[in-house]
Amino acid sequence: MLIRTPDPETADGVVADFYRSDLDDDGFVFSHTRAMAVNPEALAAFETLVHAIVPSIGVRTYELVTLAAAGALRSPHCLLAHGRKALRTGALDEDQLEGVAYEGDHPELSDADRAVMRFARRVSTEPTAMTDADAQELRDAGFDDRQIVDITLAAAARNYFSRTLQALAVPVETDLVGLSPRLRDALLSPTRG
Repeated sequence: MLIRTPDPETADGVVADFYRSDLDDDGFVFSHTRAMAVNPEALAAFETLVHAIVPSIGVRTYELVTLAAAGALRSPHCLLAHGRKALRTGALDEDQLEGVAYEGDHPELSDADRAVMRFARRVSTEPTAMTDADAQELRDAGFDDRQIVDITLAAAARNYFSRTLQALAVPVETDLVGLSPRLRDALLSPTRG
């Protein structure tokens, strides 16, 4: 990574808070946190956006949107981080996560889950081709207007974050506690669905 990032040893203020969160959760500061901490206001704004999205759609739907968008973008940073989050929060179990990673599906996913993931992949790969029919599929799956907007925001936000990390060539930490080698490999070899 070419950019110089704030040093964890000397970080203060909000940057130190971001770093402390990583240290408390994982014992080290992630490369993606360090890269985004170069502009801590933007990182804080991103986190505020996520916190505004999740309440209407729930953690499970948010993680499914995130994994589908990250998979479509082939974003190892976000696939690994959110694969772990999906497990930690109970949004998905290991078998479901592996199916979502390799196949973009799992027999235990609901029709609503599948609609959300299709929508997130489309936002990430063909946003200019989307029509009212795409949102109607979410409505038919039981989502209301606020949830449809928040699902769209979640997918678009993942595009922003993933593409930023990819464009800056941020290193990927692949040896993460909480992910078996089998799940890590599944997440690093995502399907396009």
